[in-house]
Amino acid sequence: MLATWRLPRVVPLAQITRGFSTAVHAPPPLRIGFVPEHFSTPLEFAKKHYGLSSTLLPFPSGTGHMVTALQSGEIDIGVGLTEGWIAALGKAQSAQKDAGFRVVGTYVETPLCWAISTGARRDELRSVADLKGKRVGVSRIGSGSYVMSYVLADQQGWLDPSSHEPPFPVEPLNTFLNLRESVMHSAVDFFMWEYFTSKRYYDIGEIKKIGEIYTPWSSWKIVANNHLLNPDNWSHGPKATKSPFREELEDALQKINKGVKHFEENQEEAIHYISTKLDYSEEDAREWLKTVRFAHDVRGVDRSVVEKTVSVLQKAGVLGEIIDQNHMIGLERSEAVKWI
Repeated sequence: MLATWRLPRVVPLAQITRGFSTAVHAPPPLRIGFVPEHFSTPLEFAKKHYGLSSTLLPFPSGTGHMVTALQSGEIDIGVGLTEGWIAALGKAQSAQKDAGFRVVGTYVETPLCWAISTGARRDELRSVADLKGKRVGVSRIGSGSYVMSYVLADQQGWLDPSSHEPPFPVEPLNTFLNLRESVMHSAVDFFMWEYFTSKRYYDIGEIKKIGEIYTPWSSWKIVANNHLLNPDNWSHGPKATKSPFREELEDALQKINKGVKHFEENQEEAIHYISTKLDYSEEDAREWLKTVRFAHDVRGVDRSVVEKTVSVLQKAGVLGEIIDQNHMIGLERSEAVKWI
């Protein structure tokens, strides 16, 4: 008997591929570290109104904690104080290490007013002149509150260039609550924190203000982990790209820009958020709004700000003499206009 030949059964392609996943896995959302104070309001608006997909992670102990979080891979982006970022970048260079991040943006254009506080019943401490050699509480070594104690000592003429000791005995205390309790119970003598964050506790008689000091630079910067930056030749050669930033970083910064614009155009919403979700009165929120100016485009940093910060920190003894400022900057503002 002749064999009967049959054409092979045609199996639909969909059936063949059914066992394979065709889903495209989106990269996990970026993690943005921030200080949960009034300055964070545009970040909240970017997430609430403009689809910022990043996870916002609060760091109440401040910029110094975010430095370690960036370096350990806990966050990808940090929004913190200029002096804290520049100090960390400079110290890494002195140790011949890569800090793991660069400054990529300017968040707030105005300087920060650091209030100098002690316990309300510390009658022996009445002015800055009484603080020479006293114990200072800071959130962390390397934080803004730590760096500004050197700036204060420099302004008062209390720095000894021949000494490697800090101008004040330093006690790291992590949180604002710990700082307030420590001056009330004489564990430390004073601490420095943003004025409007401190004011509520002046009003209730917990602590008292004995002075203030302004940063000689714009106060808040945005940094990003190196993995979010394109190679250094991003604007030159055959591998040039439109932006020095990876797509996900560029998208996050653009959404923050929209959050800033919403903040400026909806002041009553900002006041309501600050006075109901954060630790401020409505009156203080309104007063703060008169003092602050955010960047209209957060992308890029002015080289002059980096130079000024490095110069002051070197004079204060926080940084050494040899610093490569180029390696601190992920994008200069003068370059930003080339690809907007």
